[in-house]
Amino acid sequence: MRVRILFAVTVAACLAAAPAALAAGQNPQTAGLQVALRAQGLYRGPIDAISGPDTVAALRAFQRIHGLPATGLADPRTRAAMGPLGGPLFGARTLRRGAFGWDVAVLQFLLVRQGISVPVNAYFDGPTLHGVLLMQRRLHLRHDGVVGPHTFTAIVRRDHVPLARQVVVKKVKKAHGAKQVKRVKKAHHHKRRTLTAVHVVRAGETLSSIARHYGTTVAKLARRNHLDPAQFLLIGTRLRVPHVHHVKATRVADRTVSVASVRSLLDHWARHYGVSIHLVRALAWMESGYNNALVSSAGARGIMQLLPTTFRFAEGVLIGHHLRHDANGNVRAGVAYLSHLLHDFHGDKRLALAGWYQGEAAVRKHGVYRVSRQFAKDVLALQHRM
Repeated sequence: MRVRILFAVTVAACLAAAPAALAAGQNPQTAGLQVALRAQGLYRGPIDAISGPDTVAALRAFQRIHGLPATGLADPRTRAAMGPLGGPLFGARTLRRGAFGWDVAVLQFLLVRQGISVPVNAYFDGPTLHGVLLMQRRLHLRHDGVVGPHTFTAIVRRDHVPLARQVVVKKVKKAHGAKQVKRVKKAHHHKRRTLTAVHVVRAGETLSSIARHYGTTVAKLARRNHLDPAQFLLIGTRLRVPHVHHVKATRVADRTVSVASVRSLLDHWARHYGVSIHLVRALAWMESGYNNALVSSAGARGIMQLLPTTFRFAEGVLIGHHLRHDANGNVRAGVAYLSHLLHDFHGDKRLALAGWYQGEAAVRKHGVYRVSRQFAKDVLALQHRM
């Protein structure tokens, strides 16, 4: 049975293609755009579905790199250039485990916004499946883990996602095309004066790290959100970030070099240690989304999400000298450790990834845990898309 909501997404395309028009609030479709831009190494801000100056600037940078008009609008040509992460838009297909793309990132964002902790990595993995099941139970739906017509309908009733009838498309484009560009320019122009955002707390984040990211103070952030700075933040909590004045302008090129270098580092050290580039990229993406600032609740850090003990083992035993605790050091230590695991497990990627996830000694003593088996399966599936 077809439900209109699944196939009436043409205006959603228009709205996703015009993020500046929704800059005053959240458009969940924009979360898919932000994840796609982050994978390209052009955006390192929060996945908040707010099309602010950083998102627009990153999108324009992507368009310039690919020889497209730098409009700051995620039109079909731009999304096509983004590859698998450029589509489909949320609502265009049924989602189930193993799906990969823009719409999965939007689904994950919506789950996080409802306080359900899942990674926002555009891959419908095990944690995302559990999140969907939990959401379906909350909404009193058949909990089959499949985001089909009934689940889509319930989601859109609860969280507004732009979906409308096709008949409106040409009018919307004609009426708003010029205004969208003006609003983008206006948002970018005011970047130095004010910044307003809603931040969704992710694993490992603290009030101090969030305050530092937005250029405000812990006291202001806590006061604005009625929080006790001494208490832990819950993953998925939505924080209102205070107005920030005199924010120092950052050229997109500067941020692009810093973030885009992550992929270059992964490729460089993968070649150095003779490990599949695609495997390294997939592992890093699953672990951190290429975010070197990420710190997990267990203390794992950086792009490769290494525990301090693993980092010390890599630099002291596998590499033989101290490494800097920066992106390069984190990636090198992680790839060296992955190479070590592949060697010890005679090239078996599944066992090596299980060793990465649960520890090499635990794999040899107890075998592959169920959760490790799923982690390895997800990484191996994702490597073919990286």
